[in-house]
Amino acid sequence: MNNVVCFVLGGGKGTRLQPLTSERSKPAVPIGGKYRLIDIPISNCINSGIRRTYLLTQFNSVSLHRHVRQTYNFDPFNGGFVEILAAQQTNDGADWYQGTADAVRKQVRYLQQSDIEYVLILSGDQLYRMNFREMLDVHKSNNADVTIATLPIDQEKAASFGITRLDENGRVCGFLEKPQSQQELDHVKTSPDWIDQQGIESNGREYLASMGIYLFNRDTLVDALLKTDYEDFGREVFPASIRAKHVQAYLFDGYWEDIGTIKAFYESQLEMASSTPPFEMHKAESPIYTRPRFLPSTRIDNAEIKESLISDGCVIEGTSKITHSLIGLRSYIGKNATITGVVLMGADFYPRDPRGATKNAADPPIGIGEGTIIEGAIVDKNCRIGKQVVIRKPSGCPEDGRCGPVIVRDGVIVVPRGTILPDGWKLDNVEPCKF
Repeated sequence: MNNVVCFVLGGGKGTRLQPLTSERSKPAVPIGGKYRLIDIPISNCINSGIRRTYLLTQFNSVSLHRHVRQTYNFDPFNGGFVEILAAQQTNDGADWYQGTADAVRKQVRYLQQSDIEYVLILSGDQLYRMNFREMLDVHKSNNADVTIATLPIDQEKAASFGITRLDENGRVCGFLEKPQSQQELDHVKTSPDWIDQQGIESNGREYLASMGIYLFNRDTLVDALLKTDYEDFGREVFPASIRAKHVQAYLFDGYWEDIGTIKAFYESQLEMASSTPPFEMHKAESPIYTRPRFLPSTRIDNAEIKESLISDGCVIEGTSKITHSLIGLRSYIGKNATITGVVLMGADFYPRDPRGATKNAADPPIGIGEGTIIEGAIVDKNCRIGKQVVIRKPSGCPEDGRCGPVIVRDGVIVVPRGTILPDGWKLDNVEPCKF
């Protein structure tokens, strides 16, 4: 894999993930209690033997830069790196990245090294575990110019994805973005028998969705970028490559989730806390890497915890009840609190740490106060939730709207980063309004 270089796309503004992306980019959103989304593609690269990775960033990238810089420091003897390429104004151009392909075009000089033969293009906001060696083997054995990772899905999901049409050898001969009519769906349908023959059980899945993961021959990619003004891989570069080049499909049948909406994010996080998680963090052969924080073990004082993940450095006081929830780093949960179906992202400071103090001495400390009830919510980092607070979706609450300082997106309650809720605050008492 020494001849492979990877470009990870840092994502756009992430408007569908607001308010989680109000102060951070999508790849910097915390996941799994102690990780960031960006840890997923970089870990997949490391576990696959890819040691040269470039991260293209643009929006709200400070925390993302800090995390990558503090996490991925390769030793000087193996020649590996994870390098950040932020959008910048140069003598060649004064505009920002205009799309995924344009972002790579503006950094094409990093593809000029003579030892680079293949370029892997990844998204920074997807949750999956993949061995890219297998994808490269498929690419080379079929003498392909481009290989795209595809995922078998059923007809119900097909209308939300770009769907590939293959010939009997797995070569991509057509592509349709989000087919809607039955005629369009029939045009890109893949035979279940053919999928079964590839060693993957079709189980009623007759469509192969693009995962937004591309492997290019270096010269093929450079030509596509420099000889056209295409701005997007999915909408322009990939369809054009199908017409002019040999594009091969790589079939993937593991867990994969595009973390593009609040609902998708919330559900994927709670799935991690289930007794049989579809995305398993506890895999010694392919770990997910992140920044070491040297936190103490979590202290739990006579609490009742069911089907949950508890991260490092937490303090959970007596008689609290935590059910089907994900508890992030340094979380403090007071006595007799009830946490149900909650993604609690944790904190940067402990309650008594002066660095996390506010100017108002009456503000509650960082964490969840005594007797507080939270149900079906995402609580972003560094929130101060007082005693006897009740956060659960009231009747008549809009699917997308604002309830005082609390926001509802896709039907999920979101408490934004750094929110302060005083003792006795109740979501039921707040008049909801739509955006």
